[in-house]
Amino acid sequence: MPNAPTIKLDATSNPMTRTLAPDEAGLAEAARLLAVSELVAFPTETVYGLGGDARSDRAVARIYEAKGRPSFNPLIVHLPDLAAVERIALVGPKARALAAAFWPGPLTLVLPLRAGAGVSPLVTAGLETVAVRIPAHPLAQRLLMAFGGPLAAPSANPSGRVSPTRAGHVLEGLTGRIAAVLDGGPCAVGLESTILLADPEPVLLRPGGVPVEAVEALLGETVATGGDAGKPTSPGQLASHYAPEAAVRLEATEAREGELLVGFGAVKGRLTLSANGDLVEAAARLFDTLREADRLAGPDGRIAFAPVPETGLGRAINDRLRRAAAPRG
Repeated sequence: MPNAPTIKLDATSNPMTRTLAPDEAGLAEAARLLAVSELVAFPTETVYGLGGDARSDRAVARIYEAKGRPSFNPLIVHLPDLAAVERIALVGPKARALAAAFWPGPLTLVLPLRAGAGVSPLVTAGLETVAVRIPAHPLAQRLLMAFGGPLAAPSANPSGRVSPTRAGHVLEGLTGRIAAVLDGGPCAVGLESTILLADPEPVLLRPGGVPVEAVEALLGETVATGGDAGKPTSPGQLASHYAPEAAVRLEATEAREGELLVGFGAVKGRLTLSANGDLVEAAARLFDTLREADRLAGPDGRIAFAPVPETGLGRAINDRLRRAAAPRG
């Protein structure tokens, strides 16, 4: 199978980040930008989110790049209603009860990903679950309807910085890194959403805008906190989680006998993460390339990956490649 077409990306291609008014013209322009894989910050009732098309590898890679996010942590997908949620995820009985009580609102549910959902694997960090929520902010709802698709949207701030609750906060951290911010005024809650794994047993993954006591009162049971490393409920808890069937060798400048080489930049291979050495393109292609290399190599084969710089998105790429190459337990 030939390589996918090269994706031309320039994450700094927005020398001026525009502020869009919360009117029909602003919404139409925001939807247009999102449709071509640009990034638009928008208000929710919790904080401003950095929105990108959740179906586009390119858009999601740009989110990580713009934030300087150090790892491919799963992103929350924002949707307008439960019907839209059910198009990409399987909703169990407890999740359905929580949705009825707290959506729209500051609650994120981690649900099994529906087969054929079309969500970028960068959104889910390659897992078989997806984090979803229905925001209550009227402008967020109008944007979701105008765009007509799922939006991946972490907080619209550089990674590690304070979450933004006003459009001005977004501009302070992300001017020049994103296409636009839709100005909807200050956020009402100012605290990120609560994240829950609902079925079969409820587990609190992050406290937030919905108190855990309210969840326990609704479900009539205690909500556990965190997860068991032996049975991960959130990503990154197993070192070899991202491992393909084939054995993986890193820092390879050429293929050894029986290996399939995945190139980067000047190192050419049967497949490549980016022929031009573009880290954003490499991030966008990473999970698909892992799967394709595994398919081509076969279960008894071996895959060699060319060196990727340990800078910017390269840190996240190398983190996932090291996990893929980790010894299997």
